[in-house]
This record gives sequence, C-alpha cells and structure tokens, in this order.
Amino acid sequence: MTSPAPAQAWLNPRADGVRLSLKVTPRAAHPGVTGIEADAGGRTWLAVRVTAPPEGGKANAEVIRLLAKRWGVRASDLQVVSGAGGRRKVLQLDGPAPELVARLSTIEAAGARG
Repeated sequence: MTSPAPAQAWLNPRADGVRLSLKVTPRAAHPGVTGIEADAGGRTWLAVRVTAPPEGGKANAEVIRLLAKRWGVRASDLQVVSGAGGRRKVLQLDGPAPELVARLSTIEAAGARG
C-alpha cells in the first residue's frame, strides 16, 4: 500500500481499514470537527471538539459517535487504538481502505462544518 500524501498524513490506509490521527478537545462549548492541524514537526491531525469530559471514556465515546455520524459509518466500526487517556488519539476505522481514504478525504477537504 502506498503512503498518504503529506496533507493526508492524519489518514493512513492499512490492510484492514484506515488509521486516523486525532487531536481531541474535551469539554468544548460546541462539538464538531474544526479541521486538519499540523504540529511543529509537520505531522497532521484531525482536530475534534467534544462537550463530554475526559473521565471514564466519555469523551472517547462522543468522538466515536460524532465521527460515525459525520462520515456515515457504523460506530461499531470505529475504535480507539492508542491515546485513549490523552488528547492525541489514533482511531481505527474498519473497511475497504481505498474507499475510506477517498470518502474521508473528500468530506474533510470540503471544510469543517462541525
């Protein structure tokens, strides 16, 4: 599989789906996706805000619900694979990688509409 373009480094294809790098802000006033951000090292993240607190997995559950709805996928196909206790997380979305990369790239390139 080829590696994603630098602008899409937040979205990485795998044999069993895609891995998504997220930067999550819990306890936000309004939930939504604010766009793709880059850190000082050039690594990109999809920035997501949720209203839930980070305790007891509530923020993770809200991230999954929000993204599943936004992307039109089942919440059961998304899971946190690293960073469950931090703001920077990696999610796995199961499914056919080429279709998922194309669909998610298109949705997020259209703009952050929450």
